[in-house]
Amino acid sequence: MQEVTEIRVDGKLLSRVVSGADVTGVTGLLENYPHVWIVYDANAAAHAEKVEAALRPTGKLGGILEIEVSEEGKTIDTVLGLQEWLLGAGADRDALLLAIGGGITTDMAGFAASIYKRGIRFAFIPTTLLSQVDAAIGGKTGVNFHSLKNMIGVIRQPDFTYICPDVLDTLPARDFRSGAAEMLKTFIIEDGGNYEKAVKLLGRINGGGSLADNADELRRLISAAAAVKAGIVSRDQFESGERRKLNLGHTFAHAIEFKARETGSDITHGEAVAIGIIQAARLTDKTLAEKIRSDFRQAGLPTELPFPLESLEASMLKDKKAEGGKIHFVLIKTIGDVYTQDMTVTEAIEKL
Repeated sequence: MQEVTEIRVDGKLLSRVVSGADVTGVTGLLENYPHVWIVYDANAAAHAEKVEAALRPTGKLGGILEIEVSEEGKTIDTVLGLQEWLLGAGADRDALLLAIGGGITTDMAGFAASIYKRGIRFAFIPTTLLSQVDAAIGGKTGVNFHSLKNMIGVIRQPDFTYICPDVLDTLPARDFRSGAAEMLKTFIIEDGGNYEKAVKLLGRINGGGSLADNADELRRLISAAAAVKAGIVSRDQFESGERRKLNLGHTFAHAIEFKARETGSDITHGEAVAIGIIQAARLTDKTLAEKIRSDFRQAGLPTELPFPLESLEASMLKDKKAEGGKIHFVLIKTIGDVYTQDMTVTEAIEKL
């Protein structure tokens, strides 16, 4: 049975987050679309093949394209390549672009659909934990520019995001842990009694427990995290207030990622977010920051700054959330209670 969380603004249905048992269950959501075009991450080929096989007999499949995905390839050139493919393959305004993959795939495909012929419909099947609890929900799309994260893009909602935790079985452990950081971030923002449960579950998995043995609890926590984000987006679609809370740790994280690309270091987005959350916690409560550090270590996440803090200042100044020389930093009062405070990068660094 599928669970559905709706994203509504002023009573209008904008998007749905649908949780299902397996990846082929998405076909039931595609009945009212005349043509479906599939773009997928090469790492998600096995899942895309299942969807293609289920969809082809319906006559709805317009085309399917595999793309290589990386932060370096998350550029406007890749999006223009998707425009060329859609146009050359004859995709019309009634097309639905279905993206299967992680957050980079959904970000780029959503942006490509948003600008193709001034906008066609799109939907996602996220295949990483990070994208299931965060990146594929809420309508943020875009690409990197001059090595700066997501500097070009739009906010436009997918028709739906279909979440099926069974696709995580083949996810590399490091990628799973990267998603764990976003799950924990979500429950720090809005707890609902889930933060400590998530720490314990992720600790078991990091200690050698299998996803299969913990599948039921993992599914419940993924659905809970997705529902938190869907609720926040419903209340603040365009990030004018409450939605800024979802940026917890990200000002530091994006600066860490920029520095990592600059120096050729190997740091994933989730790892950078984990480190960034701890730095954000240190801005207000160093005792709480140490608790979060301990929890994150239990989950197998890195917790120490990989670069000198001062070396991150220049890229933090370019943060797309900066307004009037200040950044909306998300600060933690306690687990489940966060707030935003405007300060300059210099003020933030001095507090640390």
